[in-house]
Amino acid sequence: MVGKIVCLVCCLLCSFPFFIISMDKDSLEPIGFWSGDSSLKGKVKNLANYNREMAALYKKCGWVFVATGGVIAFLPVVGTVLLILECTLGIYVVWRFYKKILAKYS
Repeated sequence: MVGKIVCLVCCLLCSFPFFIISMDKDSLEPIGFWSGDSSLKGKVKNLANYNREMAALYKKCGWVFVATGGVIAFLPVVGTVLLILECTLGIYVVWRFYKKILAKYS
């Protein structure tokens, strides 16, 4: 039981940075993907819509970690498999969505 609670807390802690980044949708700087890419300032044409879509993407990522934490609390093996997929294949999927958003607003 303690292990399930620890895993749940870890997943919730992983979701917080995503939710914090998603709160930056009204920023005057473009929301980057993982790092502070300074070249985005010159690439992004419609900053408000770009930031809104990026914030939504990060919010979805946060909710995925929250949901995985809930699954881990009840079905540890399934939750662990989901967590591994999120941290491997999920990064690629989010990167692809980021590239689509960037292409849309560049």
